[in-house]
Amino acid sequence: MSTLARIVPNSAHPADDAAELSRLEARLPPLLSVIAGMVDLTGFFTLGHIFTAHITGNLVVAAAAAVQGGPFNLAQALAIPVFMLALAVVWLIAQASHRRGPSLARLLLLVQFLLLAAVLIFSVITKPSTSQHALMAGIAVMIAVSAMACQYALLRLAIPGAISTAVMTGNLTNTVLSLMDLSSSRHPLLPADADRLRRSLHLLFGFLAGCVIAAAAVSWLGDWAWSLPVALAAVAIAIR
Repeated sequence: MSTLARIVPNSAHPADDAAELSRLEARLPPLLSVIAGMVDLTGFFTLGHIFTAHITGNLVVAAAAAVQGGPFNLAQALAIPVFMLALAVVWLIAQASHRRGPSLARLLLLVQFLLLAAVLIFSVITKPSTSQHALMAGIAVMIAVSAMACQYALLRLAIPGAISTAVMTGNLTNTVLSLMDLSSSRHPLLPADADRLRRSLHLLFGFLAGCVIAAAAVSWLGDWAWSLPVALAAVAIAIR
C-alpha cells in the first residue's frame, strides 16, 4: 500500500464514515479557523499587506487604490482570480479522486499541508518579507491563497455540515444575534440552536487566537512563522 493510500484511505463502510464525518464536523473547523487566522496575519505582515485568507478584503483595497490613485499592488488583484482558479483545481482533484466524506477531507487536508509547506520552504529560501512588493512575495501570496482555497473548498465538498472558517463576519453576526436572543425574555427571533452558537464562538476565538499567535511568531521568527500553520495543518490530517 502506498504512503498516500495509508494517509487518505478510501473507507468502504458507510456507517463508519458517517460517524467519522460527525467527529470531523465537530473537531476540524476550530483547528482550521486557527490556521486561517495564522495564514491571514502572517501573509499580511510578511507579504505586503495582502489578505491570504479573507480574499474579498483584497478586492476592497484594490478598488480603493484604483479610485484614489494610490499605489497598485498587482499581487493583491491577482489573489482573487488565483483563489477562484485554486477552488476549481480542488474541485477537479475531488472529482478525480472518487472520494467522499472523511476520505476526501483527509486528501484535501494533505493538499493544504503540502501548499502551506511550500509557502514555508519558499519563504525561508527567498525571504519575501525583505521585499514585500517584489516577484518572490507575489509568488508566496499565490501559494498561500491556494492553500486557503483548498481549506474552504474541503469543508464545502467533504464536510458540508460544518460552519465556514472563512465567513468570520457571518459567524460574528450569528454569535451576537444568538446571544441577544438568549438574553431576551421575549420570543426569540432566531431558531434556538445552542450548538451552532457554541461552534461559531469556537471559530471566532480560534481565528483570533491564530492572529495573536501569528503576530508574535512574525516578530520572533520572521519568515519561519509559516512553520506554525504548517504544523497545525499536519495535526489536522491526523484528526479522527
